[in-house]
Amino acid sequence: MALSVPSLEIFRHRSYRRYWIQRQLSAAARQMLAVSIGWQVYDLARETRGVEESAFVLGMVGLAQFGPVFLLSLFGGQAADRYDRKTILIVCNLVRLAAIAGLLAASFASASAAIPAIFAASAVMGGVNAFFPAASNALYPKLVPADELPQAIAWNSLGFQTGSIVGPAIGGFLYIGGPLLAYGVAFAMIAVAVVVLTGVENPPRAARETRPAGALMLEGLRYVATNKTVLGAISLDLVVVFFGGATALLPVFARDVLDVGAGGLGALRAAPAVGAVVVAAWLAARPLERRVGSWMLGAVALFGVAMAGFGVSEVFWVSAGFLVLAGAADMVSVHVRQSLIQLATPDAMRGRVSAVSYIFISASNELGEFESGVAARLLGPVGAVLLGSCVALAAAASWTRLFPRLSGTDRFQDAAVPAPA
Repeated sequence: MALSVPSLEIFRHRSYRRYWIQRQLSAAARQMLAVSIGWQVYDLARETRGVEESAFVLGMVGLAQFGPVFLLSLFGGQAADRYDRKTILIVCNLVRLAAIAGLLAASFASASAAIPAIFAASAVMGGVNAFFPAASNALYPKLVPADELPQAIAWNSLGFQTGSIVGPAIGGFLYIGGPLLAYGVAFAMIAVAVVVLTGVENPPRAARETRPAGALMLEGLRYVATNKTVLGAISLDLVVVFFGGATALLPVFARDVLDVGAGGLGALRAAPAVGAVVVAAWLAARPLERRVGSWMLGAVALFGVAMAGFGVSEVFWVSAGFLVLAGAADMVSVHVRQSLIQLATPDAMRGRVSAVSYIFISASNELGEFESGVAARLLGPVGAVLLGSCVALAAAASWTRLFPRLSGTDRFQDAAVPAPA
């Protein structure tokens, strides 16, 4: 059956259109930064260290980013429910520009000075990530009618994954000309995103929260803890990506396993997004309607198989192919999780629930990068990837029993429950 072209009708909403454009610019720039930072840190570390020790240093970048997210995300969530969400996004991007300026300055320094400076800039961007996702995810559902929200979610995923293809590929290519060029282009893209974002109109919303920050944060935590479908979905993502993701180790594979250099690293970083964007396009045209819980768990199992194939491959195009398959499987999981959370959460709590969700996501991504570095230090890069694939397969089987409501969810609307008082 031919794939239908996703409808462009959602873009008739001007503010959502501008929001979508700035979101993709920001996402692509962040992917470019991730490729450039990863290659620069690993390259600098390899000047004086072996493969395993350099992989550990690379994993520490993820820890530097996760610390601020863990400490500040709950504050970011209640800020998104208390203050103007568009203003939060603009301020976050301005701070991100300052961090990129620090990366540009670090590119002139020696290795002994550059690595700490890169870690500091990564920590600042981690702080940005404690506030940006909650405000972003709380803003866009109010830019479209409620019945068009699944379509907006699918287009967000499609755009993000497209940026995840373009960003790493461009980042790896630009890095051939040096870190200054890669960081400079990322700086320009974020600056354009700020300009576009200023044209988004603030939608009407319920009265802003005036209760103490602690009470608001506890309410968001209580919601996630009591909604077993949402808890199961985000905790599954935490476990699988924390152990199963290999993003942090891609510079190791590019340089010392597959021998493909910075350009090859960009292609490897883009490969999962190739699979994801195909699936995202399918979901935008043909949204999942039945057995969404089973789709999610099946996708996690497929992700584990694909990562095992990547771990044992020593051929570049075979490795890239397995990453494409892993990205396609992960996109199904991401789509189900985001749809469940957005449709089951009232607008007044979206910022806080998004913040809790993002802590899980960041733990799986940034802290997962640290875990990958530690595992690679102990088991080698191939052993670290194979360990993660085994965990993904075990999680897919275990969550069926641990969260039967999640695995048995048929339609997205079945997960919608009233927010706790």
